[in-house]
Amino acid sequence: MTRSAVIGSVLAALVLGGAVAAVAAVWRPAIGAIDPSARQPFEPDLVKRGRALAAIGNCSNCHMAGAGKDLAGGVAVPTPFGTVFSSNITPDADTGIGRWSEAAFRRAMRNGVDREGRHLYPTFPYDHFTNVNDEDDRALYAYLMTREPVRSATPENRLSFPFDQRVLIAGWKLLFLRRDTYHPDSSKSAEWNRGAYLVEGLAHCGACHTPRNALGAERAGAPFAGGDVENWRAYAINADSPSPVPWDADALFAYLRNGWHPDHGTARGPMAQVAANLSSVSSDEVRAIATYTASVFGPSAPDRRRQAEMVLAEVKSMPDRALGTNAAGASIYAAACASCHDSGRPVPYGGINLALSTAISSPDPRNLANIVLSGVTPREGERSPIMPGFASSMNDGQIVALLNYLRSRFSNRPAWTGVDQVVANTRRTQMPPLRTAAGQGQSHVEPAQRDKP
Repeated sequence: MTRSAVIGSVLAALVLGGAVAAVAAVWRPAIGAIDPSARQPFEPDLVKRGRALAAIGNCSNCHMAGAGKDLAGGVAVPTPFGTVFSSNITPDADTGIGRWSEAAFRRAMRNGVDREGRHLYPTFPYDHFTNVNDEDDRALYAYLMTREPVRSATPENRLSFPFDQRVLIAGWKLLFLRRDTYHPDSSKSAEWNRGAYLVEGLAHCGACHTPRNALGAERAGAPFAGGDVENWRAYAINADSPSPVPWDADALFAYLRNGWHPDHGTARGPMAQVAANLSSVSSDEVRAIATYTASVFGPSAPDRRRQAEMVLAEVKSMPDRALGTNAAGASIYAAACASCHDSGRPVPYGGINLALSTAISSPDPRNLANIVLSGVTPREGERSPIMPGFASSMNDGQIVALLNYLRSRFSNRPAWTGVDQVVANTRRTQMPPLRTAAGQGQSHVEPAQRDKP
């Protein structure tokens, strides 16, 4: 054989090998469908455990669109590449996962591949769910398969080319999907380890609270440094937290369990439903999440709490420090806000001292714009905080003046820029009244906080 023939054979072999490797990286076989009527019944305790795990995973928030049926999907998830719609995860045989075996369900959770062998978009956070163990996957499967079947076809995704080609997801996984990233730490308590397992896995807190790179993957070097979700800012929940008062495990537990804390405010935006779900699970699980998340925040600097107390004292002694530069904002605050926020009254007619507001101290005014425009409604049957929305009674200029005044008076941070554009964008994307931690109407203690553990 000539030298050129040998080289040609080698090149052909390399090309063929590369093609085989590419197909192997992309192709996944279908897993056979099962007959739903032949499925064995599940133990009640397993289903009950699965219910709690589904609440921790916040499954209903992503898989229930508007007033639709629980878990029937159809929720539009905006991404920089277009819109992805969540799937129907009820046991409907035709439009849901009723024909999925437990093995097919586990593969979707661990590898992001559906029963038919299609790669799933990582808006489904399997990069976190890969840490869920077999026992918990089994309990989740049992819970989902005992829900009411809902016939509801998932809308077609609206993604621009080439992002509508699922073959690209295989490449994304090769670059970014790391399996089994959670490992117990023997130097920590059992409670801490349980919290780490939940936060890094099923609760997928980093999916919202970690910034993403240009390809939509979480930035590995910036865990919990803050992210963007549905026109809200998911605040940093590490040492860079903008919260004027440092978080500790007790405050986190109360916030996650009840949906608010007097030093930090009320869960709102997407975080409201997270708190709603966590209010239904055992306090031990919530305490574990709080314990681990407090360690993510890290120990507070010795003077942080003293600084918060100094801010409160300054606000009380100098209530009009921003008046000289923003008389319009000061007047709006006096007319619309002061009667609650300066009153010292308890809820529902009193509000948090705004010097404690993370939204006002945040480098981003979006959350504050959201809450001022939308307001909050009380939880049914409870003496919960309440605040009207001002979208219909104030124009954009008035909202901008108010936000700038709040920033100047109640924080020692630099003035925001581009507030007028933020307010205009928020009004265009205005959401309906926000759900509270009870899943009803969102309550108010401080404007637009979203410290999401």
